[in-house]
Amino acid sequence: MDSLVPDLPSGPLDVYRKKASFNWKEMLLFIDGEEIIAYKKLVFQTLENDPLFARQPGEDIPLEKLRELVFLRVKKLFSYDLLPDEDAMANPWKASVLSNCLGMYDWAFNAKYFLNRGMFGTTVASSGSARHSEFVKNIKAMKIFGCFALTELSHGSNTRAMRTTATYDPKTQEFVINSPDIEAAKFWVGNLGKTATHALVFAQLYTPDQVCHGLHSFIVQVRDPHTLLALPGVLVGDMGKKLGQNGLDNGFALFHNVRIPRENLLNKTGDVTPDGRYVTPFKDSKKRFGASLGVLSSGRMAISRIALTNLKLALTVAIRYSATRRQFGPKDAEEIPVLEYQLQQWRLIPYLAAAHALEHFTKTIFMNYVEFQMGLVMGDKSDRQADLGREIHAISCSSKPLASWMAQRGIQECREACGGHGYLAMNRLGELRDNNDPNCTYEGDNNVLLQQTSNYLLSLLHAKQHDGVKIESPLHSVDFLDGYQTILQNKFTATTLEECMEPAVCVSAYQWLVCFLLEESQRRLEQQRDAGLQDFEARNNSQVYFCRSLAIAYIDQSCLKRFYDVTFDPDTPAALRPVLKKLCALYGLWSLNNHTATLYQGNYLSGGRPAEMIQMSILTLCSQLKDDAVALVDVLAPPDFILNSPAGNADGQLYRNLWSTMMQGSQVLERPSWWKEFCSDKPVVGSLRPKL
Repeated sequence: MDSLVPDLPSGPLDVYRKKASFNWKEMLLFIDGEEIIAYKKLVFQTLENDPLFARQPGEDIPLEKLRELVFLRVKKLFSYDLLPDEDAMANPWKASVLSNCLGMYDWAFNAKYFLNRGMFGTTVASSGSARHSEFVKNIKAMKIFGCFALTELSHGSNTRAMRTTATYDPKTQEFVINSPDIEAAKFWVGNLGKTATHALVFAQLYTPDQVCHGLHSFIVQVRDPHTLLALPGVLVGDMGKKLGQNGLDNGFALFHNVRIPRENLLNKTGDVTPDGRYVTPFKDSKKRFGASLGVLSSGRMAISRIALTNLKLALTVAIRYSATRRQFGPKDAEEIPVLEYQLQQWRLIPYLAAAHALEHFTKTIFMNYVEFQMGLVMGDKSDRQADLGREIHAISCSSKPLASWMAQRGIQECREACGGHGYLAMNRLGELRDNNDPNCTYEGDNNVLLQQTSNYLLSLLHAKQHDGVKIESPLHSVDFLDGYQTILQNKFTATTLEECMEPAVCVSAYQWLVCFLLEESQRRLEQQRDAGLQDFEARNNSQVYFCRSLAIAYIDQSCLKRFYDVTFDPDTPAALRPVLKKLCALYGLWSLNNHTATLYQGNYLSGGRPAEMIQMSILTLCSQLKDDAVALVDVLAPPDFILNSPAGNADGQLYRNLWSTMMQGSQVLERPSWWKEFCSDKPVVGSLRPKL
């Protein structure tokens, strides 16, 4: 194991590393396994050993140069071929690991590569047929470079309302792609701004009889791959600077009657015959539509993992900083690390517990999705397969909000916990914050997505009450709801801190909370309908405090329950169980604390004692985990080259690393180029004061 995972450099962090209650290498082996540890090492060393990937913390590169660098790095990645198809098939998790490793280095670089190979390439391969094999081959060889063009200037979340059209012309056996106006311009499309030669364009398919068959995907060439100039009829360009990830060229495209071959329609869910007849294996148009956008579920799961990765990087910086930054102390004594302060522990350690809970959760739901995809490939038409698809959709629509909002809040807390040094670009926390922000809105705005999850849960309750259907699901995330009436009779029973810190207490509380919010949401909807409102208005008026809270509680419970199960699994190493138990309890209590008002509202809690115990338990667990905090981020942290933050270096030499990085900056000691403006031509104070 030592050859696979070398010891970390000795330094000021040794004080905490020696206090840890567990072996961090054993935890790393438990989480990743030898194959993934070795694979991560290969990816990280490949980047570090290549001069093209050299960089300075906090460097400020002009936009055009930055885009060029990102593209050159993507190009080099094709040469390395770090994940051959056979390896990805043998272990699908490696694709997620590769994405996270590349993202730790630079998310724009990762996005540029995977939008082409993943969103574009994988969709062509999975949603097309044998007639698209040449496209697949050219994508892998980088002879064409693609993008995923779904959203438009005036529509994002409402995918059904996209207005780009694809009208079939049987005379030439071509589709005519057209944007009726600027509102229908494809917008926010990664890679489209400057580099994409082809786009996977989602458009409303019209047959010669003028019938619209809904949204379908078409391969449309937008640029000449030999010149990168736009093709006739295509207005394509760059959107401009964003809040982050500016190495990725997001763009727009307008189509003016652009003709493409009939065969460029991806035809797994629907096709058009040469004479213009529409054919589909789906009898239900809703199921066809869902299947055509199935890639978005995998995208949402990927975003959950991306957000978690950002949180892990921020925590590595903030906790290593907190363990070495000394301020104040007892009277006449030396200063103490800020990690020793209760306030700093309370600010950071719950996010560390959340990161470990999400580490397990995001990995297991990814593997559940792989199982679902295998069923699709094998042609599984069973009820279980259909139920699995619905459950995974509900989980992915709420796991993205859970992870992206957790990262958003956690990164900001890490930034502030590092004081002024956290505001230095070189320490990367600002970059992480800006790069994480789009996770809250792309591939579905978080608040909109949560409605998909609550609709799923409410449909299960409706089926039980009206048709006597048992509430259960393939992944068992909703099975407890079948006994909701019994669960709602329960109360919070812990009477001591020791009892309160048992993870099972949180699991029980969350199950009650989901049952309560499910019943309350249903009651709210019925009240709105009884008041004469149509279903659209009734649902719209039932989100805040009801359906939205229901979806959040459900995904909180799901994440906690999976972490609880692995913590108490007999196969989990006994030496790791104590620290995992504390992390599980802390994550459960800390997240449950956000729902205290609802727990009192439904009389699950009563009196002041339960709230006081939950708060004291959180503080006690933070204190107990304080000495393990550095080892717990060592488990999550990449090498220093990838982390790229002097405040977070593994050696803990905080001030030496900050000073060294600062002194290596460009023009640090030079006077400004405009120094003469300072030294001459002093202003005459008041000479330009308005005379009114």
